[in-house]
Amino acid sequence: MQSSLLRAERRVDAQNSARSDLVERKLRRYRPELQHKVRALAGRHSRLADLAVSFPALLVALSVPRPGFNPEFAIAQVIRGVPLAELARTAQIPVWLRKFAPDAFVRAIPRLPLENDFSRRIVNHLPCSSKVAPVWIEAVANTVEWGHEPLAIWIARHLVRDSKNVNLQRLQLISLWAWFSARPETQAHRTIKRPWTPSMQFGTAIQDAHKWRAAVELYATLSDEVIADVWMQSQTVDGYDFVPLRTFTDIAEEADIMRNCLYLYGDTLLHNCSRLWSVRKGGQRIATLQIGCNSDQPLPSVYELKSVGNKAAPVEVWRAARRWLQMHDLMQLNTDRLEWDSVPLHRTVWMRLWKPYWLAKRRIPDWLPLAPSRSALNAL
Repeated sequence: MQSSLLRAERRVDAQNSARSDLVERKLRRYRPELQHKVRALAGRHSRLADLAVSFPALLVALSVPRPGFNPEFAIAQVIRGVPLAELARTAQIPVWLRKFAPDAFVRAIPRLPLENDFSRRIVNHLPCSSKVAPVWIEAVANTVEWGHEPLAIWIARHLVRDSKNVNLQRLQLISLWAWFSARPETQAHRTIKRPWTPSMQFGTAIQDAHKWRAAVELYATLSDEVIADVWMQSQTVDGYDFVPLRTFTDIAEEADIMRNCLYLYGDTLLHNCSRLWSVRKGGQRIATLQIGCNSDQPLPSVYELKSVGNKAAPVEVWRAARRWLQMHDLMQLNTDRLEWDSVPLHRTVWMRLWKPYWLAKRRIPDWLPLAPSRSALNAL
């Protein structure tokens, strides 16, 4: 009988030793920036230490809590042996984070959706690599915060499939564009030519988001105003009609039909650096013309003359454009440039564009400030 008890005790000791070794191996896998706090909490009770094996994310959530969250109640629940699912709800982290290894975390766990529908979908796109995991977690959390949950599922999928080709530096821009893609009642949505959809490739989304940002900046620059001084006169030369582009709508239509980058020209118009014209024949758009003055030339000239898709315009169009230009008394034109960025964006338009987003998110983020800012737009 005594030998049986001794053998049982040895087995228990061996099991405890093996468990302790496993816990220690898991604790070593936490990143250096979290090691001290994680070990301090694990040292308070064996059940807390066991979280390094059973639920590494929960140990992070309790040892490095988010601002505003007091972990002591949840810690007491762990010690009492409360089930992990209930502990996750108390700590406000999703249960699917159990699948992540200790080295997946580099800081306090950001807020992530707890809803069952999101959980069922996101588990199909969890990263296998611990190298990708920290970036994945941060990107998913940021996309939920800045955009919406369907976009977070989308970014999770692309990061798992091809993380090297996902440019997360533009995640705020994509999130903003995707958010307004689902808000057809807003002014910002009306400047979107192709809204975000979950089936989009990441490269396509980046391109469309950039186009939208350019359109937004153009609208915030010109608003609904009309450019009164277009420098030249509308005329027909060699059968080609030279039509001024005076408004945001004019420029937007030209950019869409001619498939060019006119959306980027708002600042040059506002600061009196150039003027835009549409060259047409028989009502059909043939080319887009930009007239401007180089810094070392006092008189305006042809900056650009492009056909559809920024292709070279036919030589006869160039000849007509030069003849048209020479019909004007160039010395009488007011082509004095204004100091760059001396003309602000329209504050009323800026507020109209972003107010729905600020209200829905209940905050005004630093990257989308209350005051109109070209630099903020360019930084997106």
